[in-house]
Amino acid sequence: MIHQVALNKPLLGALANGLTVLAYLPYLRSIFLGRTRPHVFSWIIWGLATGIAFLAVLQARGGAGAWPIGFSCLVSFLVAGLAYLKRADITITRSDWLMFWAALAAIPVWMAANDPLWAVVLITFIELLGFGPTFRKSWSRPHSESMSFLVILMVRNAIIIAALDQHSLTTVLFPAAAALACGLLVALLLVRRPRIAR
Repeated sequence: MIHQVALNKPLLGALANGLTVLAYLPYLRSIFLGRTRPHVFSWIIWGLATGIAFLAVLQARGGAGAWPIGFSCLVSFLVAGLAYLKRADITITRSDWLMFWAALAAIPVWMAANDPLWAVVLITFIELLGFGPTFRKSWSRPHSESMSFLVILMVRNAIIIAALDQHSLTTVLFPAAAALACGLLVALLLVRRPRIAR
């Protein structure tokens, strides 16, 4: 039975989408309640990067493993909008602007290169840069991010990799790097939370 589930790529893609919903619904609720204060620029950068990664993974025939990436793109823009509307964390530094413009610059580079691998490498780098504002914020305010959200995203990214129709650097790099970055952020929160009161 386990072997059959492992081979059912659409089922794994649907499971990854379900975990995305499971992760984001409480996260969105905690934004409304003021417990989670996402950095607006991180989420804009993640939305752009995830959207381009989705198109690149589709182009590389990632199949059902691409679905949750596309869904995450839409939700990233929703979180960015909520972060702005709720005035969660809208402090934007020069480095935030640099990362934003780098994300925008990646779109024509990807289109000109016509090579999904280079698009994914570039977008993965920009996705990781997008963690910069959130890491900086979480260092001083470690209770402003949801650890359970990050853990669910780590598991979801592992399932995305399993759901891919084709396993190559092009299809695996983005979800693997996102899982690693979430894990590093969880480690930061575990270290900093005991030292800083709510």
